[in-house]
Amino acid sequence: MSFVSSPELDSIRPVLADAVDLARQALLDLGEGGVGEYLGVTAEDASAATHRFASDLEGYRGWQWAVVVAAPEDADHATISELVLLPGPDALVAPSWVPWDERIRPGDLGPGDLLSPRQNDPRLVPGYMASGDPAIDEVAGEIGLGRTQVTSLEGRLDAAQRWHDGDYGPDTEMAKAAPSTCGLCGFYLPIAGSLSAAFGVCGNEFAADGRVVHAEYGCGAHSDTELPTGAGSPQFEPYDDAALDVIATPVPPVKPADSVETADSVETADSVETADSVETADSVETADSVETADTVETADTVETTESADTVETTDTVETTGVTEAAPAESTAADLVASDEADTVADDAATTTDRAAQEEDSASPS
Repeated sequence: MSFVSSPELDSIRPVLADAVDLARQALLDLGEGGVGEYLGVTAEDASAATHRFASDLEGYRGWQWAVVVAAPEDADHATISELVLLPGPDALVAPSWVPWDERIRPGDLGPGDLLSPRQNDPRLVPGYMASGDPAIDEVAGEIGLGRTQVTSLEGRLDAAQRWHDGDYGPDTEMAKAAPSTCGLCGFYLPIAGSLSAAFGVCGNEFAADGRVVHAEYGCGAHSDTELPTGAGSPQFEPYDDAALDVIATPVPPVKPADSVETADSVETADSVETADSVETADSVETADSVETADTVETADTVETTESADTVETTDTVETTGVTEAAPAESTAADLVASDEADTVADDAATTTDRAAQEEDSASPS
């Protein structure tokens, strides 16, 4: 940027305006470095002008070198008057200086810090001054007159405005949604003095405990709050289904129709024994339950064909052909019923034979 303007050029004497090289050389002789491009010249008065150069120093972005040259009215050359580094319009500069008592903000005071009131603080006024009479001074202390300074009207109004506009004032979102106000709450503790008409301290540990609240402030923890019917904790503990281990019961596989054995594919009693359908010779009583006139044939006299379909018994059963075996679907109940029928028939035949023998023995020879 340039500070040169036409009116200024007309008012600047040539001996001052032409001293650009003299000004740059003065900056180079200074030895600080960082001398950039020439920015222009401005008039200070009739005998002085300021030449400006851009600064290339690190940390001084937007700053400018200013060189003031001077020349009396009758001088034919200029001389260096002053060298200085100044911030330009776009330079990064520190904020304006603010007194310490104006820089402090709420919450800055920490443990061990000391903070005195401002000089002639308008928030404070003189309080009761000790008279030296013990009887009077003791009574003054008991009624609260023992302080050398007390809060002034200005200080009380300032505090009341802060509390009204703070987080516990009547215009907050909490107060607008509350069922009632703090002034009607059982936890509201009014403060003493002239501020008691609008402010108090909250004594509810679950609300604004220990905070100064406005009488028109409120929250959901009001002492008169009633929960709707059915609210609150349940009477019984919830049942946790996730605590049980669910184990699926295995389903027996269904035997396909193709795997059912027919009468042709039934194996003989020698190769297949099942507890439900086949009884061995050890579990069947023959001698006690079956008696024949001549000879009772046991498992040794039973001839089993290759297909176990035909059984021949001597003296009791005569077959002229091949006896077909029961279907493969026959159950153990069918086999037991068949055995019982055969036993009844054998008992009847035995009774008949005995009667015939007795008759023969009774007749004379």
